Amino acid sequence: MEVEVNIRKLQDSLEEFAVERDWNKFHTPKNLAAALTVEASELLEIFQWMTDEDSLRISDSEKDMGLIVEELADVQIYLLRLCDKLKIDLEAAVEAKIAKNALKYPIHLSKGNAVKYNRREE
Repeated sequence: MEVEVNIRKLQDSLEEFAVERDWNKFHTPKNLAAALTVEASELLEIFQWMTDEDSLRISDSEKDMGLIVEELADVQIYLLRLCDKLKIDLEAAVEAKIAKNALKYPIHLSKGNAVKYNRREE
């Protein structure tokens, strides 16, 4: 199932939400970056102390999945707000980063290992 995400529509909805509450004065790039980091940390907290195996089975827990969905939404909200405030085309940025990563991590050197490009021996 392919899901089409309309980033601009989401950003417009988030902007309207902020305007209605007079929150734009708080939505500076610094504050949005901080909020994004906090929400990402809250997502990580759900997994804290789990084994890798436990984390692979987390979708079996309705309660944990509800928390994960909420935190992922918060991360996305702050990411979209930050991109909007900085006039970053997120879709173009992601596509450019994928292309850059393809060069840094060629299949023949990267397949099946997690060694960072600057740490591998070629």
